[in-house]
Amino acid sequence: MNLWQTTLDALALLTSLDKTLWGIVLVSFRVSLSAIALVLLPAMLLAFVLAYTQFFGKWVLLAIINTLQAVPTVVIGLLLYMLLSRSGPMGDWQLLFTQQAMIIGQMLISFPLLVSLMHGALQSGDRRAIETAITLGVSLPRIAMTMIWENRFPLFAATITAFSRIVTEVGCSMMVGGNIMGITRNIPTAIAMESHKGAFAQGVALGMVLLALALLLNFILSSARGTGILRS
Repeated sequence: MNLWQTTLDALALLTSLDKTLWGIVLVSFRVSLSAIALVLLPAMLLAFVLAYTQFFGKWVLLAIINTLQAVPTVVIGLLLYMLLSRSGPMGDWQLLFTQQAMIIGQMLISFPLLVSLMHGALQSGDRRAIETAITLGVSLPRIAMTMIWENRFPLFAATITAFSRIVTEVGCSMMVGGNIMGITRNIPTAIAMESHKGAFAQGVALGMVLLALALLLNFILSSARGTGILRS
């Protein structure tokens, strides 16, 4: 394998706007953005409750959430596969090997990670704001919005971290998506398959897309913090 020639072929695929390549990219972004959008608000609300309230079983719930972060994505995919297969309890929904199944899988992966990171961000923030708001008799929704705004930078960073995790995961997507061309084949599953076949150019091109995405997200995060948009 000629690394230089493979890189040139990958760049040619990217610049020629190859439909197959960019179709894979579109599927990957559509699935991951949908998953993160669906869990963002529930995760933020749960993190707020865990950070600022006391209730029976709180530490047990935190332990469960932290444990779920360590579950391999392929295990989540296996469990979801058994639930969505024809013989499974949700087989009638006919979701297996669809983008909807991939979205559900990525929601399950990103939710505990988001809750844990956001809980840490809220808990380490300045609690004087919430104490002042309570003293002034501010409503709970207003308090929540205030604390979210005060901790907007670490919350945004947590969201980017969770998105980066799911957009690059391969185990769950392969199990419940089936890697079907034009339907469920995303960037990680395509890289794995093309590399296994020896077609490295497309895999390298898709890897470049992921690298560019990582650079873009970090640039947005750094720029927002530097300009004060997300500065606490």
